[in-house]
Amino acid sequence: MSDIRAYEQTGDAGFGDYVQLLKPRVMSLVVFTALVGLYVAPVSLHPLEAFAAILFIALGAGASGALNMWWDADIDVVMRRTSNRPIPSGRVQPGEALGLGLALSGISVVMLALATNVLAAALLAFTIFFYAVIYSMWLKRSTPQNIVIGGAAGAFPPMIGWVAATGSITIEAVLMFLLIFMWTPPHFWALALFMNSDYEKAGVPMLTVTHGRRVTRNHILVYTVALVPFALATAFTSIGGPVYLAVAVALNAVFLWGAWGIWRRDEEAAQADRYAVEKKFFRFSLLYLFGHFLALLAEMALVPFGLGGW
Repeated sequence: MSDIRAYEQTGDAGFGDYVQLLKPRVMSLVVFTALVGLYVAPVSLHPLEAFAAILFIALGAGASGALNMWWDADIDVVMRRTSNRPIPSGRVQPGEALGLGLALSGISVVMLALATNVLAAALLAFTIFFYAVIYSMWLKRSTPQNIVIGGAAGAFPPMIGWVAATGSITIEAVLMFLLIFMWTPPHFWALALFMNSDYEKAGVPMLTVTHGRRVTRNHILVYTVALVPFALATAFTSIGGPVYLAVAVALNAVFLWGAWGIWRRDEEAAQADRYAVEKKFFRFSLLYLFGHFLALLAEMALVPFGLGGW
């Protein structure tokens, strides 16, 4: 870490501040995609086992968030978007975040192994390591491809859920992983287009900082086009069907149109409307991912009635 220091303690840390260290918004996405991966798996867990699996995956995600906030506190303090986080604001000390992250890491991995299987626990351990060490400590500050490679950390939860139920990795788990992995770059690059000044101040080499917004717009379009085949391919596996296919076609058509609109934009127009198009694309990208996994849930829920699947 480039600058670990004791932040001025305000003395008003509460339970909510420690919850915030776990990045609850990110955790909610992790829980949802892991739950879908577990639910659509061909092997059903006992409800108590399923609950335990999701709980410990969530704790693992929270551990990653706490470790990330501990490491990134020096850049969070200079970024408008993150300056009020618990550590840079002084409500929580870095050592507390580190201790919480390490404790939750150990608990989540060991308990997931006991509740489900060793492979699922190993994947969770690797995910925590990848996000905290490979992405946060190395990639984020060293390469404009940080979010491309680092996106793998956020793509593992549905695979972990699947493996928790089945004990194995199959094409369905891989495609769910690839859906999130390929979605992550255009999602975050859209954010970077209108938050570029934050990354510049913090010295984070996002693509917008190192190569400019024009190159970033090109990359958003290319990655969105590359994402579509993986999103649609899932429809033709054991967890897909006509419901998922219809939803995926609609969502990908809108997402492609949005990426095309971003690609066509020039900076003069973008600055004139304060990056309204880019912000709209960023918000829709969240709906895009949620919609695909919700469609998988719907497809599986319809199977008992003879309506889901092919």
